[in-house]
Amino acid sequence: MGLIMRDLSLHLMDIIQNSIKAKASRIDINIIADVKKDKLVIEIKDNGAGMDEAILGQVRNPFITTRTTRKVGLGIPLLEASAARSGGELVIESQKSKGTLVKANFKISHIDRLPLGDIAETTMSLIAANADVDIFLKLSNMNESFSFSVPEVKEQLGDVPIDNGDVLIWIRDYINEGVKIIFGGVLNEILS
Repeated sequence: MGLIMRDLSLHLMDIIQNSIKAKASRIDINIIADVKKDKLVIEIKDNGAGMDEAILGQVRNPFITTRTTRKVGLGIPLLEASAARSGGELVIESQKSKGTLVKANFKISHIDRLPLGDIAETTMSLIAANADVDIFLKLSNMNESFSFSVPEVKEQLGDVPIDNGDVLIWIRDYINEGVKIIFGGVLNEILS
């Protein structure tokens, strides 16, 4: 398969769009960098429609998709290939009507590990396009963590919509700061 994503945030966007299409109202994103274990973990957990055993068994095949708009489902196979290329793996757990967990592991030091990418921009874009979905983001480097929650921000905003342009810019900047604090010096591509 010749296709490749430029960075992990693009994989994140693709998998989360699957969650949204599966009618998830809550999506938890956990990004954990464990330098001692040389491991970067990205987890996306949703409360969407989930998959039965038959679909779960086929979801890694790029020529199988539950979507009707295109005949090929590349999100999972591309993420799996990126994880495998960097000495990691992909795990998927799903239950019909309960949701799905997609967990990708990457070896931090591996030369073929994709850079993290713009997590803040990706999250902001997802919120802008899906203001009704509760997105929870947690970043951790095993020593400290950073959390962002759409419901928490909505509570602080009162009547101001979360997809207001100024709010979205604040969200992007806030998450960017969290990324720098948690992953600066841990992931070599994060500039302080």
